[in-house]
Formats: sequence, C-alpha cells, structure tokens
Amino acid sequence: MVSANKEMVVYCFDTLVAHYTSEEAPPPAFDEGQHALRDRRFPPIQAKELPFLECTVSILTDYETANDYLDWEVGMHGIIIEFTDPDYNTRRSATYLPEVAANEGWTKIEAIDSLIRKAGYNGPITESLRKSIQLTKYQSTLFTMHYGEYVSYVKQTRGEAPSIVATKLGT
Repeated sequence: MVSANKEMVVYCFDTLVAHYTSEEAPPPAFDEGQHALRDRRFPPIQAKELPFLECTVSILTDYETANDYLDWEVGMHGIIIEFTDPDYNTRRSATYLPEVAANEGWTKIEAIDSLIRKAGYNGPITESLRKSIQLTKYQSTLFTMHYGEYVSYVKQTRGEAPSIVATKLGT
C-alpha cells in the first residue's frame, strides 16, 4: 500500500516554487500517481503566500461499500455518497476526507446532511433520502509539511541555501 510521505509533499512545494520561478520542477522522488495539482474551487496561490503555507498530501486507501449511510466512523473514514435527486431524477455525489467530519465536530448525520448539500441538493433532507444513499467509506494516510520545513529539506538534500529559494520567489 502506498502511504503519503515527505517526498510527495516536497514535490508539491517544488511544483509551486517552479511555477513562480518559471523553472522546471525536479522530477518527483516517487512513482505513484503523478497528477496535476490544480483545484479550481480555490483561488490561485500567490508567490508571496508560499512562506506561510502548509502542504498536506492525502493518499486514499481501503475503499469499502458501506451497508448503509451510518456504516462508517467519524475521524476514521472518509465517505463518498451517491444518490438520485428526487426532484430532478439526476445522480448526485460528494465526498469528505476522513478528517473533515471530526474537524468540524459533526455527528454522522450532520456530515451526511452536509454532503447532501455539497452534492447540490437543495430540497428537504428526509430520512427516506438518507436511506437511499449509496455510501463508500475509505481511509487515508497523511503527510504534512510547512514551507519552512521544505526550505530546510531542500538545503539539506540539495545543498541549496534557504535564502536562494526565498530570493527566487522575490520574498
């Protein structure tokens, strides 16, 4: 099983730094799942924000079909819900990573109801709707690094002084 690790987070920061310095990012030190790092839900990161960033890689694992919408544990499982919108007869889906419900302090039902809204459903949330949900639960491994730790890592492993990284960014 692939676990989130330091090299994956370093690659994320390398990609961000390369974007702002118009250089090519070093190749990743891992082979698994190299995908684009774009998420249109959020505004683009500005170069001046890099020193304040923390980057987390989450690798999703152990997918299981749940018996019902309550067959999962807050803080342990991420969940994917799928259901048919009774008003428009369209399929809807949404997901939360394992840490989301716990960080928000939600019960299982609060998390499910929030996901129903996240999926774009605006009608009344009934027990019947909840029972119609097909739920997939999963787990994840996480690795988090602050930008300052990244700069130290680059200095240690590549012999590049942290000030050079900062200078390249104009910070």
